[in-house]
Amino acid sequence: MLIVGGGPVGLALAGDLGWRGVPNLLVEKGDGSVFQPRMDMVGIRTMEFCRRWGIVDWVENAGYNRNYSQDYAWVSQLHGGYEFGREEFPIVKDEPKPPQSPQKRERCPQNFFDPVLTRFANRSGLTEIRYQTEYLSHVEHANGVTARLRNLATGKEELVDCQYLVGCDGGASKVKEVLGVKMSGTPTLTYTTNAIIECDGLEKLHDKKPGYRYIFIGPEGTWATMVAINGRDWWRLSIVGDGTMRTIGEEEIGKTFIRAVGRDDVKFRIISIMPWIRRQLVADDYGTDRVVIAGDAAHLTSPTGGFGMNMGIQDSVDLGWKLQGLVEGWGGSHLMRSYEIERRPVAIRNVNEATNNLKLMLTPREYLNQQVFEPGPEGDLARKEFGDAYTQMMKREWYTIGIHLGFRYEGSPIVLPDGTPEPEDTVTTYEQIARPGHRAPHVWLEPGRSTLDNYGLEFVLMRFDPSVSIEGFKAAAKACKLPFKIVDCDNEEARRLYATKLVLVRPDGHVGWRADGEPSDPAYVLDVLRGVKAVSTEAMRREEVAAL
Repeated sequence: MLIVGGGPVGLALAGDLGWRGVPNLLVEKGDGSVFQPRMDMVGIRTMEFCRRWGIVDWVENAGYNRNYSQDYAWVSQLHGGYEFGREEFPIVKDEPKPPQSPQKRERCPQNFFDPVLTRFANRSGLTEIRYQTEYLSHVEHANGVTARLRNLATGKEELVDCQYLVGCDGGASKVKEVLGVKMSGTPTLTYTTNAIIECDGLEKLHDKKPGYRYIFIGPEGTWATMVAINGRDWWRLSIVGDGTMRTIGEEEIGKTFIRAVGRDDVKFRIISIMPWIRRQLVADDYGTDRVVIAGDAAHLTSPTGGFGMNMGIQDSVDLGWKLQGLVEGWGGSHLMRSYEIERRPVAIRNVNEATNNLKLMLTPREYLNQQVFEPGPEGDLARKEFGDAYTQMMKREWYTIGIHLGFRYEGSPIVLPDGTPEPEDTVTTYEQIARPGHRAPHVWLEPGRSTLDNYGLEFVLMRFDPSVSIEGFKAAAKACKLPFKIVDCDNEEARRLYATKLVLVRPDGHVGWRADGEPSDPAYVLDVLRGVKAVSTEAMRREEVAAL
């Protein structure tokens, strides 16, 4: 197994494969250091995966100050300026877990998260990571792939044979280029420049309450944002441009930071600068039967909402168990084909939502009552009206549990529908459901033990009535050497949420099939879920009728 790209998506895939017992090689043309931490929020679904992998405490102790304020505020400037509104959140340490999950989101910027995932990838002893190694090209054969690599330190090239290749090499993916995959959407939303700035004791230099993220709004509208990278002294200043490309150097960045803080005497150091283009793009296809793309190689999104990296980790988890099945022989050809069918609609959904969030954030550029910058009662009234409206509007970006947990694999060839209607796809709310294609619901079975703790390495048949026979499933799983286990669950809340007496959950934690009794052909159900047979219209009809 060859993975190209050593960012969080490639590292997560390498770690997941190793956790599953699948040897893999990861090549990264860089040296593993993080020049610019582009992400800082590890979403709730990603944290559920970290729970599965046993690395939650690694994330929590990675380095972010978990006692730091997580408030979002929109201001004209920090010192002496106006605060238009604020959304208050608990500090990371005290943020409660929602009832729908055994985990919660975490603050762990990429400069902390990549080392965590590297440690995870190395833990199994089955992952080899080669830095300063560049992927050049590949040739796909009927039974494998031959990739050409180059050691950047020596210039030496070599050929590596593998069964499958996954390009996790970012938006400028070389794997995508060699595949000839195009992307559709909006190539340029904004030109933006990020700067990592070190400023010790910033909170003492202004009169606003501490916050994790500040959005700066001036007479010209929204002009910059600033995010607490480590909750101490590192900040990411983002100068949000428009569709015009221009170069921003240290001098302008320094002036922008001084404007944001509102003091000429602020002491700071610019650590790094990264210009980038905010995009809204999804790959037209995700590859072939043996070579696929994941993460930013497959979808490029505005960071408004924090969907990008977390979506890429979901790609890795979707691929991990499928590649395991193909390598170990219990999986069929439809497994790899299902990857694009399942993940591409999720990418389109999330990328569009992120762009909508960007438009909301930039709304003050379109219309802003300039009285908000005037002192006095009329200014106070204008500020309250604008602040209340902006705060209400921005809640869609702050509260996104539906995006992170509510994605589903409708129309997947390795999911057997049960005839129930698809529920509304929501953003700020999320109702758990065990409908095939959806994430299997979380229920606390006892203190510290969730239903989700059953899922990951095998297909799991959840049985909520011990009198229901499952001998057919046992025999069929044994015959095809499928990783398979049975969990008898005597929990009333779980029984209510899972809704049927038998629920078959895939290794990724998504429901593949459910009914109140064994089907007439259990082997067929397992064949579909393991990708040996694609679900047929007639079979779907039979399963739907059986569920009614």
